[in-house]
Amino acid sequence: MIKTRVTEMLGIEHPIIQGGMMAVGLAELAAAVSNAGGLGILTALTQPTPEDLRREIARCREMTDNPFGVNLTLLPTINPVPYDEYVQVIIDEGITVVETAGRSPEQYMEAFNNAGVKVIHKCTSVRHALKAEAIGCAAASVDGFECAGHPGEDDVPNLVLLPCAVSRLRIPVIASGGIGDGRGLAAALALGAEGVNMGTRFVATREAPVHHNVKQMMVESSELDTALIFRTLRNTARIYKNSIAKEVLSIEGKPGDTDFSELQPLVAGARGRERVLEQGDTDDGVWTAGLVMGLIDDIPSCAELVSRIVAEAEDIIENRLQSMLQRA
Repeated sequence: MIKTRVTEMLGIEHPIIQGGMMAVGLAELAAAVSNAGGLGILTALTQPTPEDLRREIARCREMTDNPFGVNLTLLPTINPVPYDEYVQVIIDEGITVVETAGRSPEQYMEAFNNAGVKVIHKCTSVRHALKAEAIGCAAASVDGFECAGHPGEDDVPNLVLLPCAVSRLRIPVIASGGIGDGRGLAAALALGAEGVNMGTRFVATREAPVHHNVKQMMVESSELDTALIFRTLRNTARIYKNSIAKEVLSIEGKPGDTDFSELQPLVAGARGRERVLEQGDTDDGVWTAGLVMGLIDDIPSCAELVSRIVAEAEDIIENRLQSMLQRA
């Protein structure tokens, strides 16, 4: 087995984490990943209220005895989010691992640390990872330009971003973005990471709570089938390249400043969740997807996927790389 500081710190068998994903990070997926030996993650803000999160945590505990975590994404919203209450539920329910994203979690670090909660902060740059370390985060999940969702504005892929982060940080680094098989896990470990975070790849599993059409579209798509929207707003997001994405890009391509009100009906989260993830119309809403789609060619169970990735990585490390060494 592959043992790292991440597996030891999180109490998991394999250095594989399922990243938090809106409308996808539910108990079915999180429990399946944890049962497979990785770390499943519930997405707090997928739940309408803190009490709904409490119930989802209880539901996940009915499905797995293994550790799982909660993602808490800190972003400005039109309607205020009761973040303090979500944090309190996480602490009250004895969750030991929290994945934070978006804004710095600094204001909640004292509460989390006092409760023994290990915070993994998702970062898109070395400077943000250093800040995460400085405020007491247990690990930094470094998102390369390949990732789904928000890759930041620096456009640095993981082949460079990971070793840059590892060379500057003392806390463990987790590779996020572009990981979908054992080659990616072995490469991330070689670059200095001590675990990997996968989002898009876990969507294309049998337990992921999304319509089969979405999963099949990922199998049929390639690394060329994503689009970067909101670049004009400096809030870049990588999504699936469908007709909605092309319409957004057309609006952003107009001369002058982008008027978000023109985009809002197209990119509304409720539209993507209902029409794409639930109803299966992959062309009628925004849905996030990473470049790793180019590596997806089946829809396995989480157990099959995790065991396959680990076995492939172990074979690469033990056999393929070892065979390249020529000793005098």
